[in-house]
Amino acid sequence: MKALSLRLYGAGDVRLESVELEGAGEDAVLVEIVTNTICMSDWKAVTLGKAHKRVPKDIDRNPVMIGHEVCGVVREVGAKWRGKYRPGQRVSVQPAFNIPGRELETMGYAWTTMGGDTTAIRIPDIVLEQGCLLPCDGDGPFFACSLAEPVSCIVSAFRTSYHNAFNSHVHRMGVENGGTMLLLAGCGAMGLAAVDIACRNPEAKPRRLVVTDVDDDRLARAARVFGLPAPDRGRSSGVVGGVELHFVNTKGLADPVAELKAVNVDAETRSGNPTATGGGYDDVMLFAAVPQLVTQCSDLLGFGGCLNFFAGPMDQAFSAPFNFYNVHYMGHHCVGSSGGDVKDMADSLDWIARGILRPEVMITHVGGLDSAGEATKTLHETPGGKRLVYTHLKMPMTPIADFSRLGRSDPMYAELDRICEAHRGLWSAEAEECLLARAPKLA
Repeated sequence: MKALSLRLYGAGDVRLESVELEGAGEDAVLVEIVTNTICMSDWKAVTLGKAHKRVPKDIDRNPVMIGHEVCGVVREVGAKWRGKYRPGQRVSVQPAFNIPGRELETMGYAWTTMGGDTTAIRIPDIVLEQGCLLPCDGDGPFFACSLAEPVSCIVSAFRTSYHNAFNSHVHRMGVENGGTMLLLAGCGAMGLAAVDIACRNPEAKPRRLVVTDVDDDRLARAARVFGLPAPDRGRSSGVVGGVELHFVNTKGLADPVAELKAVNVDAETRSGNPTATGGGYDDVMLFAAVPQLVTQCSDLLGFGGCLNFFAGPMDQAFSAPFNFYNVHYMGHHCVGSSGGDVKDMADSLDWIARGILRPEVMITHVGGLDSAGEATKTLHETPGGKRLVYTHLKMPMTPIADFSRLGRSDPMYAELDRICEAHRGLWSAEAEECLLARAPKLA
């Protein structure tokens, strides 16, 4: 099978080119990829090339396919797997294969036959044995299944956080159910997915969620997509899924720690908790690798509070001051999480299929495979959230916010704008159907 694939040859060197894939044979599966969403991790891999710890050193001779947030359709199944997979079945992939002894060989970084920014992939037996090819149940849109991978990373973060049972050495895994939670730098794509999960999580969710950012446009969009009023003086509040939700712009605040504790202090007062610490949070998640924010997180934790350092730094010597007095006396602790496992992915697919989660809050741009390379290379400096790639289409990477302007001269964009506006500016199954029917196809 021929595939048109975006491949990495070196730092900043990505090329869209034709690749010949072997057939399924006895024990592989061929999948036609329909959608891929671009991750900040893709930008890191493309920027660093072989200096990235997950990228092989010989990519100049054996280039790898990039991208790892996929949804596609099974096209060919080897005899060994015909009892589990069938042609025409919609599937997604958990890219962290965790093959024993080869744990860093992740899809989108280290494989020549598997990636997201491609029209087809070949999945070998060694990956299928790990259970990483997952069916997408139901007839939902392709993009939603692609987003199950980044969603699973957030699900993993919620499950990786932990607390000590009072007067006990037993760790209770997960965020504090009915507690208070803070997402710092939380209005980017992954932060908004975390807001969605925090407000709708069927396992555990806070009673109060505070989300910060320093950009008025990101805050305004976040408020809109969650049905809250437009921010007034940098703040917007409401209730989503039974969770008291606050968006706060911390830019220019003289004392952001004090201000954020003030939002939360009455929750502790009502609880009558004798260990209450003036507005400290049970759970804090950090979505930006900024030393100053790490220190703020340390100061914002309540008794027994857990910091989940979600942001992945590029600097291997990244460090920041953290209050160890409070580690000793207040039970503050820190965990890190990077990616989910097969169960996190399977549960994410299930929750999305059942309509519990709305991962479309992450998407701000839509385009075709021809624009994926440049969109990946410029991801860090171009404002916005997830970039959604339709791998068989030819289309510039286009902000949803620009559909209205483009629609003045292009009927397709006018229709996409009408559909998105009917969904609070969000991408949707209806928008996907329209695009697949009307956008030009790649040769």
